[in-house]
Amino acid sequence: MSARVRAPELRGRAWLNTGGKDVTLADLRGRITVLDFWTFCCINCLHVLDELRPLEERYGDVLVVIGVHSPKFEHEKDADALAAAVERYGVHHPVLDDPELDMWQQYAAKAWPTLAVVDPEGYVVATMAGEGHAEGLAKLIDELIATHEAKGTLHRGEGPYVPPAEPETTLRFPGKAVVLDGGNLLVSDSARHSLVELAPDGEQVLRRIGSGARGHADGPADTATFAEPQGLCLLPEHVAEVAGYHVVVADTVNHLLRGVRLDTGEVVTVTGTGRQWRSTVDDHAHDATSVDLSSPWDVAWYDDRVVIAMAGIHQLWWFDPIKRTAGVYAGTTVEALRDGPLPDVWMAQPSGLSVSVDGSRLWIADSETSAVRYVEDGVLHTAVGQGLFDFGHVDGPAERALLQHPLGVCALPDGSVLVADTYNGAVRRFDPATGQVGTVADGLAEPSDLVLTPGGDVLVVESAAHRLTRLAPGALTAAGASTVDGPRHRLERKPTDVAAGELTLDVIFTPAPGQKLDETYGPSTRLVVSASPPELLVEGAGTTTDLSRRLVVDGAVAQGVLQVTAQAATCDADVEHAACHLTRQDWGVPVRVVADGARRLPLVLRGMDQG
Repeated sequence: MSARVRAPELRGRAWLNTGGKDVTLADLRGRITVLDFWTFCCINCLHVLDELRPLEERYGDVLVVIGVHSPKFEHEKDADALAAAVERYGVHHPVLDDPELDMWQQYAAKAWPTLAVVDPEGYVVATMAGEGHAEGLAKLIDELIATHEAKGTLHRGEGPYVPPAEPETTLRFPGKAVVLDGGNLLVSDSARHSLVELAPDGEQVLRRIGSGARGHADGPADTATFAEPQGLCLLPEHVAEVAGYHVVVADTVNHLLRGVRLDTGEVVTVTGTGRQWRSTVDDHAHDATSVDLSSPWDVAWYDDRVVIAMAGIHQLWWFDPIKRTAGVYAGTTVEALRDGPLPDVWMAQPSGLSVSVDGSRLWIADSETSAVRYVEDGVLHTAVGQGLFDFGHVDGPAERALLQHPLGVCALPDGSVLVADTYNGAVRRFDPATGQVGTVADGLAEPSDLVLTPGGDVLVVESAAHRLTRLAPGALTAAGASTVDGPRHRLERKPTDVAAGELTLDVIFTPAPGQKLDETYGPSTRLVVSASPPELLVEGAGTTTDLSRRLVVDGAVAQGVLQVTAQAATCDADVEHAACHLTRQDWGVPVRVVADGARRLPLVLRGMDQG
């Protein structure tokens, strides 16, 4: 048994969801506390928020969850943006604003998300990185309850959460919009878990589809439920007639696609089981309602089917509404930026889709790489963007231009594309003919989508302002665009010093309590390693089933990033009908090559490290 470690005191810029009160470890004494180190751009962090909800409900009188917001992007350091994100994603527990990552470092977090469990006596008893820990956490909480009830150190009661006032606006954090036949607009009202049909002016409400409660019930418009819906796709008329519905909805937090009949408002589930994808990649077609999805964020009709921006696993998928089948379209699930033939590409939270007027190109907002990319003739290309760690607001030639976490794109008739540059609060335009990027509007509140009306106007879904905004006439002309040479940011995390030559990568995996490795369908583990720049690794890149890997580092490359993806399959031990689980984590590990650097790099896949 290792020495017990006292939890560092909680300090930050401000607290949210506490009624203005600071929370100290002394206030939490007698309760079990889970610290959730998150950042609101991160899809894995959003998954964990959803995984924690049932635990908060089940253990409400003994468990306190505290979100420690440790930002990646510059925009996420803004206090108002954080407050908006806490409301947008339904965070119903206290949140500590940690803009300089002080608490992140105090608790030795190395990946988003990281969870740390503090016992009722104030000791850190477990840490874990990544998502998929709900069952392990429940078992650990049960053990801590039994231990500390016996010791008399467990105190039941209300926690420090104070709900904020309920705002009153027509829309609340709208996500995406689509123009319907006739000119009306259908908008995903994400924080109110519903769809809203607006008149062409973008303001007058004609009807609401969905009760407004979080859920996944099919049925009539007034009783059907969604969970933070995002993308919308209007099916071609002949397809809708066969399918029996007109609009496909990316029901993001439910991990489903839903179909909506516009004449009646009826909602039906068309793709997904409601379970989050935790499997292996294959190239087969599957029955659409038998596959698991992972945070579908947008949908578009391309290549004679619905293409899905599967943000949760960094891929594009496809769905055929007539054959009622679905499968992988592009990507390997590795989170990074790599172009090429569709099966082998790397993406990072694709979140926006738009098809060129002639149907030849599918434009993609690849949010975590701050990139605009496109598919054409079965190949993925990057138009703007440099990778996971470079972002900013810089116009000019596309090869040097920078965006910051864009969530939407809109193809224009002239072949150019508008970009909802979300974290820069701007609309940008990329013109393939000139290779130039310009800014056509700024000062917007987290724009998340753009739509072109039949009359040629552009409406911006200004998500954090809870409205649709019409771009000024002339904004899209050459005279209307401006050139911004703003800040260039690079995510700077303390690099790990490694030696040139041989380096052993060890991914340490400990199954959750009550689970064991599962080799029923083949090897239980998988490890994918790459480097940026690729020259950093002389040997060791690629995919194996061993969680330990010999790498050879090139001493001529001073620094870079090791990109590591590991997963492990487990099942419940010693039970008749064992449930299966898949634990997965992506790391981007900055390294610096020095003479006296380490020759072993340990990473924890499931850090149920109990002290």
